[in-house]
Amino acid sequence: MRRFDTVIFDLDGTLLDTLEDLADSTNYALRENGFPTRSLAEVRQFVGNGVARLIHLALPARVSPELEAKCLETFKGHYRIHMRDKTGPYPGVPALLERLQADGFRMAVVSNKLDDAVKTLCDHSFGPLVPLALGERPGLRKKPAPDLVLQALRELKAEPARAVYVGDSEVDLQTAHNAHLPCLSVSWGFRDRAFLQEQGAESIVDTPEELLRLLL
Repeated sequence: MRRFDTVIFDLDGTLLDTLEDLADSTNYALRENGFPTRSLAEVRQFVGNGVARLIHLALPARVSPELEAKCLETFKGHYRIHMRDKTGPYPGVPALLERLQADGFRMAVVSNKLDDAVKTLCDHSFGPLVPLALGERPGLRKKPAPDLVLQALRELKAEPARAVYVGDSEVDLQTAHNAHLPCLSVSWGFRDRAFLQEQGAESIVDTPEELLRLLL
């Protein structure tokens, strides 16, 4: 019998390369509010804890809460329109999901993105391959709290002992730990292999094909 029958995926940096659209919307919000823009490498380091944290880190120090809130709303408005401009699945990811679905795996996506953005991107990029997608919403704490993962397991009617979490960042490692799930880390996302190892990752895969072999 397979060890796992349920896979909970992170979204950004794991299934989808969303970095350029996130950076474009971040820099639009910064420019519109009179702040200097950020490089793609900087934005890469800022993502993972939701868009409010992304904007907070992108802004200079000591910006007033009111202006930070205005920048966040500017970001949200731009990203809502442009979230699919440059975003797409990493190579091999659709085939990975297709094979897992064919083999009967339960699957869900949990993300710190806004819930409507998570659902829009998953529906556009994966359709029925991702039957459950959960993002930031009232009443559930964001990752690395385990709330979204535990909610996904409940909705999937999955046995936690047979579930695994897949992500690309230190936030995902912490989330899996807090949810008492094993974590498979991917090196193709927003954090590289060396960083993941420094953060305590024990299982790191370099391609979706390698991930599939481990899961099967």
